[in-house]
This record gives sequence, C-alpha cells and structure tokens, in this order.
Amino acid sequence: MDRLLTCLIAAGSVLLTVRGEVFKGDCNFEGPYTACGYSQGKDDDFEWEQANTMERPSPNPWMPTDSAFMMVNTSGRFSGQKAQLLMPQLKENDTHCLIFQYYVAGQREGANPGQLNVYVKENNSPLGIPVWNATGPAYPTWRQVELAVSTFWPNFYQIVFESVSTGQRGLLAIKDVTLQGHQCMSTPHFLHIKGVEVNARQTATFQCTVNGRPQDSHNLWLQGIGGRQAPMRETKPVNSRRYIATFDVENTTKGDSGRYRCIVHSDKGVGVSSYADLTVKQPPVPIAPPQLTAVGATYLWIQLNANSINGDGPIVEREVEYRTVAGSLIDNQPVDKTTHKIGHLDPDTEYEISVLLTRPLDGGTGAPGPPLTAKTKCADPMHGPRRLEVVDIKSKQITVRWEPFGYNVTRCHSYNLTVQYRYRAGGKEETREEVCYDTLSVAPQHTIRNLSPYTNVSVKLVLRNPEGIKQSTNVGVLTDEDVPGAVPLESIQGSTYEEKIALRWREPVQTYGIIKQYEISYKALSSFDTEFDLTNQSGKVFKFSNETSHMFVGLYPGSTYSFTIRASTVKGFGPPIITQFTTKISAPLMPGYDQETPLNQTDSTVTVLLKPAQSRGAPVSKYQVVVEEERPRRARRVAEILRCYPVPIHFQNATVLNSQYYFTAELPMGDIKTPVPFCIGDNRTYNGYWNAPLLPHKSYSIYYQAVSTANGETKIDCVRVATKAAIIVTQLTTPYIRIAPAAGDNQLTGTATRKPDAVEPEKQTDHTVKIAGVIAGVLLFVIIFLGVVLVMKKRRTYHSYTYYLKLAKKRKETMSSTRQEMTVMVNSMDKSYTEQGTNCDEAISFMDTHSHTLNGRTVSSPSSFTMKTNTLSTSVPTSYYPDPFVPTAILVPINDENHTMTSDTSSLVQSHSHSYKKKREVADVPPYQTGQLHPAIRVADLLQHITQMKCAEGYGFKEEYESFFEGQSAPWDSAKKDENRMKNRYGNIIAYDHSRVRLQAIEGEQSSDYINANYVDGYHRPNHYIATQGPMQETVYDFWRMVWHENTATIVMVTNLVEVGRVKCCKYWPDDTEIYRDMKVTLIETQLLSEYVIRTFAVEKRGAHEIREIRQFHFTGWPDHGVPYHATGLLGFVRRVKSKTPANAGPMVVHCSAGAGRTGCFIVIDIMLDMAEREGVVDIYNCVRELRSRRVNMVQTEVRMTMSLLEPRERERERERERERERETTTRPCSKCLHSLPLYTIPNTPHARIHGLV
Repeated sequence: MDRLLTCLIAAGSVLLTVRGEVFKGDCNFEGPYTACGYSQGKDDDFEWEQANTMERPSPNPWMPTDSAFMMVNTSGRFSGQKAQLLMPQLKENDTHCLIFQYYVAGQREGANPGQLNVYVKENNSPLGIPVWNATGPAYPTWRQVELAVSTFWPNFYQIVFESVSTGQRGLLAIKDVTLQGHQCMSTPHFLHIKGVEVNARQTATFQCTVNGRPQDSHNLWLQGIGGRQAPMRETKPVNSRRYIATFDVENTTKGDSGRYRCIVHSDKGVGVSSYADLTVKQPPVPIAPPQLTAVGATYLWIQLNANSINGDGPIVEREVEYRTVAGSLIDNQPVDKTTHKIGHLDPDTEYEISVLLTRPLDGGTGAPGPPLTAKTKCADPMHGPRRLEVVDIKSKQITVRWEPFGYNVTRCHSYNLTVQYRYRAGGKEETREEVCYDTLSVAPQHTIRNLSPYTNVSVKLVLRNPEGIKQSTNVGVLTDEDVPGAVPLESIQGSTYEEKIALRWREPVQTYGIIKQYEISYKALSSFDTEFDLTNQSGKVFKFSNETSHMFVGLYPGSTYSFTIRASTVKGFGPPIITQFTTKISAPLMPGYDQETPLNQTDSTVTVLLKPAQSRGAPVSKYQVVVEEERPRRARRVAEILRCYPVPIHFQNATVLNSQYYFTAELPMGDIKTPVPFCIGDNRTYNGYWNAPLLPHKSYSIYYQAVSTANGETKIDCVRVATKAAIIVTQLTTPYIRIAPAAGDNQLTGTATRKPDAVEPEKQTDHTVKIAGVIAGVLLFVIIFLGVVLVMKKRRTYHSYTYYLKLAKKRKETMSSTRQEMTVMVNSMDKSYTEQGTNCDEAISFMDTHSHTLNGRTVSSPSSFTMKTNTLSTSVPTSYYPDPFVPTAILVPINDENHTMTSDTSSLVQSHSHSYKKKREVADVPPYQTGQLHPAIRVADLLQHITQMKCAEGYGFKEEYESFFEGQSAPWDSAKKDENRMKNRYGNIIAYDHSRVRLQAIEGEQSSDYINANYVDGYHRPNHYIATQGPMQETVYDFWRMVWHENTATIVMVTNLVEVGRVKCCKYWPDDTEIYRDMKVTLIETQLLSEYVIRTFAVEKRGAHEIREIRQFHFTGWPDHGVPYHATGLLGFVRRVKSKTPANAGPMVVHCSAGAGRTGCFIVIDIMLDMAEREGVVDIYNCVRELRSRRVNMVQTEVRMTMSLLEPRERERERERERERERETTTRPCSKCLHSLPLYTIPNTPHARIHGLV
C-alpha cells in the first residue's frame, strides 16, 4: 500500500512539473530517480546508487557533502565493469540543451576510479560511440557540462550515462540534470545534415550546417553509428551566424553504409546533430571468365559470358581488357556483342583476358572479372647467333660474346641457348655443353670456366626452341698459361747432416705452361740450443727448371728448418709446398787445455779445472769425468787416443767388465757455468758415480767430456785434462784394512784409521803363513762344494735346463770377475785380523758380524763375500790399496737359493753352522721354491734383505719380479665389447669382470655401466682402493660418476698430463667451474708443494641435495716406467694422503696413465706402511700377487717393486733418527757403520738414486 502511494505521488509530481513548464527529464535527485523517468541499464554489470548527503551525511571523506546525486561506488569492482543510467526518451523539433554536473573522487589524490561516458541514442538504434566522456585523475569537485542535441521530430532520442570502473577505489556521481528548450549558451548546435550515395572505393562527402562561428577551441568530426569516424576537412561560412563543415569518408566500401552524424566539442560541452544515411553501391563484376573459342598465332576469339554479375546495376557499358601474363596492359576494347576477336597479338605469348562492366556515377566501373588465360602459338628461330667472338682469354677460362638477339629471332619465348666446346685434357678430347643464362644482357656473353691452362678450345653457340635449331660458326682459342701446381710433397727428400741439408724434389704434376725456375726459401724455426740466435738463419735460392736438387750449407746443428718450394712459369710462382728437416746435433765444443798439468795432485787425488763447453746444436746436458788406467800395450792410433766414452761404466763394474776406464763423476750442466776446480778421487758420489780414490801404483789419464742429447741423438766430445803417473813402491810394511766409503757421503767414512801396533818380523811371518792357510782351505772348500752343486743340479728336474745353464754361467762370470776384483776395504775391527781364526766357521762368523763390500755393493750374506789383504808403503798411511802381488782369498755363494728367511728372527743371516747343516739336508730340494722365498719380512731386517736380494747371483729382485704371472689372468669380456673399446686408453690394460667397478646404468645408453677401473683390497679393508686408468675425453663424465657413486673423498693422481711428448691423461678437472652433464665440479683451492699439488673440489649432482668435498693429490715427480727422484718426497706424499682421507669415506681412487704401474706401486706402498706399522713386517711379494689378481700387470717393473720395500724402511729410519736426536751423540759401533753404505745402483736406470738408503 505504501509503495502504491509513493508511485501515485511521484506521478502527480511529474504532471505538475509539466504544467509548470519544467521539461521532462529534469531531475535534482532529491526524490526517487524513478520519479524523474530515469531507469537502470539492463546489460550492465552493476547499478547506480542514489545518495542525499544533505539528509544523511556520509563518513567517507571522498563523498560529496550537502548534495543529492546519483553515484557509482567503484570500490570492489573489477576493471572494465559498467553501470548505465538511462534518461527518459525525448522528442523535440528544435535543439535541446541538456545541462548536468559530475563529480569524480578517489581514495587518494590523483587516483582514477573510472570513466564517465555520455551516449545520445536515437530511436532504438545501438548506443554507438560516446559523444562525451570524462577521464583522468580524480578531481573531487562538481563540474558542469552542456549537451546540445539536434534531433528533430518525428525522431526521439535518449541520453545514457555510463560509468566504467578501472578497479581502483572511488566514486563517480552526477546531479542537477536540467533540460532546456533553447540553445546552449556556450556550446554550438547543428541545423542540417544530408544523406549521400556513392560507388564503392569512392569518397563520400557530408556537409553539416553549424550555428555559430568557427573557433579554434571547437573540435568537429563525423561519427558513424558503426564506429567509423572522419575528421573535418574544411569549413565554409554561410553568414555571420552560421557555417558549413565538410567531412570526407574516403575509400568507401559496402560495409561503410549506415547512419552518420556530426559532433562538435567545446570547452563547456558537446553538440550532436541528427543522423544522415550513407549509401554505398558496389560496381558490377562478372562472375565467370570469358570463354576461348579459337586460337591463332596472332589472334584469340572469346565469348564475353557476362550475364551473371556481382554488385549493383544497372549496367551501362561493357569492355574487354587483355594483357600479357607479365602484367603490362596492352589495350581495352569496347564490346557491343557477346563474342569478340582480339587481334594483332605476338606469337608464343600468354595473355590474360577479362571483361569490365560499368554502372552510373563516378567509380561505377567494376573490377575486371575472372581472367581467361590463353597463349598464342610460336614458330622456329629466324637464324642462329651471329658475330660470335672471344673477348677475354685467361688461363682457366675464356669469355665469348655474340650479337644480341631477341624475340624477333627466337619467335618463341621458350628457347635454349647453349655453348658447346671441345678441348684436349689428359691426352684425350673432351666435349662439353653449358647453358647460357645471360642472353638478355646488354652485351650477351658467356664465360667458360674450369678449363685447363695452356689448352686449345673450340667454341660454338646453339639456339633451340620447340620448333627448330640454329647454330653459330665455330671459334678456336688457346687458353693462357698459369702458375704451376705445387711440387709433389711425397717427392721431396732430404738428407740431413750437422751443418747442411741436401734437398731433392720433382717437377709439379700440373705445369700449366713452361716451367721457368724454382724458388726454395728456408728459415730456421727452432733449435735444441735455445741460446743460439736463429734470426740470421734464413735465405732463398733459385734453380733453373732442369735443376731439382740443392745442397744447403752453413746451417746450424740441431735446428729445425722450414723449406718452402715453389715452381714458376711466365705467370709467376705456383702454390708453395712446405716441409721441415732437422739438422743433426754436433758434439759440444770442448775448451782448450794447452797443458795437461793438474791444479793439485796427491797420491790418491788429482785436482783439475773443469771449463764449460760450448754447445753446438743442443745444450750441454751433462759433464762427465772419466778415469782411464794406463796399461802397457802397443802404441795406439790417433783415433784411439782421441776417442770419447759413450758407454758409462761405474767404478764398481770396471773390474767385472775388465774395463780400462770408469766414470768417476757426472755433473749437471748448471754446475759448470764458469771454470770450477774438481778433485778426482775425493771419495764422493756424483749422480750415482763413485769418485773413488786413485791407486798410487797405477798410471791414469783424466778425461773430461761433455754430452749433448736431443731428438734421439747423443753427441760427445772429450778432452784429456790431466795425467797421473804411478808411484813406485819400494818398501813393504805392516798391512792394514779399510772399509769402502759410502756412496754419497760428504766425507770419507773411516779414513782416519789408525795404524796397527808394530809387531816383530817373526810374527809377521806367522801372519803370512796363517793367511796362506786360510786361502788354501777356502779354495779347497769352494772347489769341492762346486762339484757337489753341479752333481745336484744334474739330478734336479723341477726347473728347466735353460734356467740352470744361465745360473751356472752367472756364477762362473762372477767368480772370474771376483778374482780380478780390487781389494775389499774393511774397517779395522776391535779385534785384529791376526787374532781371527782360519777355519771356515770362524771366517763366516767374522763376516756375519761385520758386513763388507763386493764390487762396490754392500753384502751381508754369510756365503758371498770377497776378502783381500794388502801391504803398502808407510808413505801412504791414509790410503787403502791392494797389492797386486798378494794372493786373494774368495768365498763364493754356493747355494743361496735354499737360504730361507723367516719373519720371527731379527736377522736374515743365520749362523754358519745352521747354513752348513741346511746345505747337507737339501740335496733333493729344487733350488727355487716360491713358498720358501716369499714369507713376510721384519722391518728391522729390510736392509739386509735388500742387500742380499741385490747382491744375489741366482735369485734377486729381477728374478723375483719375473716370477709373477704376466698378462691376462681372468676374464675381461665386458671391456672387450665393441661399445667399450673406445673407453680403454690401452688395449692390454683393461678391467677384469670379477673386480670391475660397475656404474649405475643410464637409461637409453648401452653399456653405460662400464669404466676401466677395478676394486683393490687394502690392509684388512676390502675394496679400499679403486685402480683406474687416467681419464680420457670420452670418459671424464664416467670418472666423476664413479667418484660420486662410490662416495670417494680422495683421488690420487701419480702421472703428469703429458710425459715425453705424449698425452698420458686428459685434464679432467676445471680451472674454475665445469658441468659434466648432471655433474657440477668447482675448484675451491689449489695448494702447490715441491713435488705434488693438492686440489680441493666441490662436487654436486643434479637431483642430489648435497655438496661433497673431494681432494685430488697430484704427485708430479714420478716419471713413466721409472721411480720418483727421492724416497722421502713420496713418503711425505703418502702420509699427506692418509692424513687427509676421512675414515668413513668410500674407496680411494688411484690412477696413473694405464692404471697399473705407478698406481700399483702407490697401493703397495700404502698397504706395506700399514702392515709395517701394525705387525712390524712387510709382505710385498704376496701383496703384488694379490693386486695382480684384481687388475692386470699391477707394478710393472722390478725397480718399483724394490722401491716399495724402501718406503717402510725409510719410515723406520725416520723414527730411528728421532730416537737418536733424543740420545747423546756417540760414535756408532763399527758393525753399524755399514748401514750407511750405498746399495748397489742398478746400471742404466735413470732414477737409480732412490735405491740408496742414505
């Protein structure tokens, strides 16, 4: 009831306002907006709200105060949402002026809550485009707008207010909408606008009459209901109060048809005209193409076929348009019939023919209809190409030119012009044909390429079309000469000498003319002698065509020369061919020694001045001092006198080899940069050579030689620097005995031996008798025992007959050489020799207590030693030299093979009685039994064991190493698979199947579980090591996969990347960061030490949430097939690896190049150190044998196996040194002095110094 009452009151109010001359549509929004005839939009997103802050103030700060209005709250609205408020429909035969106020406010200053649009909707047409809008930042104040609407009766219009949200908080409001029945005060209005009709693609011009005068602030445009707009083109005044505005709608289409109106904007509002219609007519176009009825060489008959059209009529004209397919317009011909003949066409030409239709008004001619494509017929060519001539001649090409011709000659667009030419190549005639592609050029020509220089060529042109062939005349030409080809590389031969090179070559295969000369230039590229200046070692020679050899002289030895050979014709030189040859090195140029007078000389020493030699082609690598004993013989030739000494012989071996000379010192090049004095016989060791004291009773020549080694060559030059005459012995005195000094000692060990107390002549005679008795007894024992041994060997069948022949030969040679050996020098004991017994048991007991030297080697065996006595002049009391006239007593090893070694005794040397008893019991026992010879050895006995093994004649380190099984001992099928062969660096060092490391297989990659690596057990730690080869480029990723999968924390690398010019291992670690597929390796730290490098890496794997720290220990001082220079350096390296390896880490990865030699040696040393520390013994033989069961050929030389014994001994010696420091320094007993003696150095071993235990 209340709602009905409200509606009646509102209706009454409207009627009263109409009677009171208030226009319909006015509204101040103090009452309901519906009472003013307003309504909400139906196709919008939200509603307008009515508010009256005069009656109900709002707490919102941006809400207008003391006002009644319609508002839109944009808070919570999405961007683009709309709200529409519709005024009631209005009618007027004149202009209405609609005035309203609007308000825009935001939550903050400068905000843009939304856009207010105003539409003028005529009749029931669509909204179209807004005629006015308010955009930009909020301005919280009321502003007024005028809207001049010129919609004339009987049309009606409707005003629509639209708010579009931007998504920001705020409000938009309108109030005080007033509709006046007269013109607006500040906004112009329109009077008239007329409709327009045009053809498509023409310009439609609209003219609107505007009430007022043109102003710069007024903006006029034409607005189509479909959305198209056009700016004002010009204005034309009608009178002082009116003007006409002209608008052009250009390039109209059928879709532009519709209703258009004029809009004018002023500062105060907007004026809107009524609508006018635009009608766009489509010119007619035939639907179907014309039809072809007849074809000739110069004409075409067609039928128009233009009854069916697209577009608007009526049709007032018809035309035929034809053009070539190329697109050039030929002609338009009017047609008044349904058929038409097109004449005067070109032969063999394709045309497009279309029909054109025209309707009234400008632009009434439609587009050409679908074209008919037709082609006229063609004829044969008029004639062949004319005036053919050769315009350019080169060595490999010629260019021919002919008179231009065109369509009038070919009479057909489809033709072919080819060049036919003949020439002789390789002794036979060749005919070829090429198509000419530049026949339409201004000067038609063609270049024939790839011809042979200096060749006759016959050329002609051939013109073809489908109707016939025409040819030109033949033209002959000779191609020009060219530079010759290269001299065949395989024909270049060179003979190299020290200062010259003889070069020979052959003529080029392709001479391309007449060879005039050869140019040979040479230049020195490098020299083994880095100090030599190569800048002037270059030159150039020229040889006539009949000379194909040259001798280059004046070259520098040991230098690599580059030779460049070129042949030439009249056209110049051909391509060079480069080859290199290296001159042989020359022997160093020794300094001059005018006199062979030494600087100083004693009975046992000679001091000379060593001067540096001058290098010739290679730097001096070392200097050697050679002592040659002067023996009586026939006069030597000059060549013998000036000869040098290429074969090094140690002092210890000179007697065995019956050598007249021995090397007493070897000095590096750096030690003799300036003349330095050197003492021969100073009892020191120089690079493994013992500088033994000279014997006073012998004559010597001292030679000084320099050695240069490069490129596989070794050259030596020498000079005699001094001679020493023998001292005549005239008086014999009491004998005394000395021990040989230790190799490498800085001082003579035990040289200050005291002279024995004087004895009476009768006692001296007794002493001589005792010695003779001992010698006779010993010799008798040796002869009998050798006979027994020979009988026993004939009865043994356990070993091959060849082995015993070798053993017997060795012992025979040893006995022969030992009898000629110099005196063994032994320290005077606490008990004099005269007080020792003469029986065999006492002699052996004596040697069991005091070790001695044999041929320069330390010997501790009870059955292998040499002993001599000497009687010298009292004038040389500090010397120890044998008297060649005193008999020699020798004890020779008879049955060393059966001497057993047990780990529960403190010495490897048993008592003589025990040894003698064993010899009687083993008559039927083979000389070599593995089980007896390879028990564990106590660390305390290592020195004696090493000495015995080095000195043993029948079974030593070499024989023990050769007893190992060599080569494959287990299946390795996986490594032999075709897909895994490229993963092995060496074909003979690959992984056994039973112990190989198996990687996690990668899906889709066959055999991705293989890597050349094997597990090796440690000391009571299964699979403690992984022995692997040095990674290759193809296996770097597999290597890091293995390290990650095995949880490895330590990598031991005992090789260099390149050794002796060969790649031993690829660089598998980064300098910074590198990604290997799913593995990321980052170098964190590098620590450089004297003999090794420690690198620390951070390793990550994709998908694993951890970063692992992995250390690489890279030992750089271990050469391939050799041993490190110093045992202490390797021992420190092993200790550092042990201390830095976590106890809970995975297997330690050890690799060299092949993963066998140096890798096995490192593992053996590591295991033996653990065994020595835990048990006090080492078992290297069985350790190596166990390693070889896990990986092939582990520990590849007996030198390395020997070195493995030295490391536990070296550690024990370091501990002894520490204990000695704690004690008070005292003189060692004589029997312990022997521990400082050098071990026998293996000849020809470049790294033999590690065998010394000092």
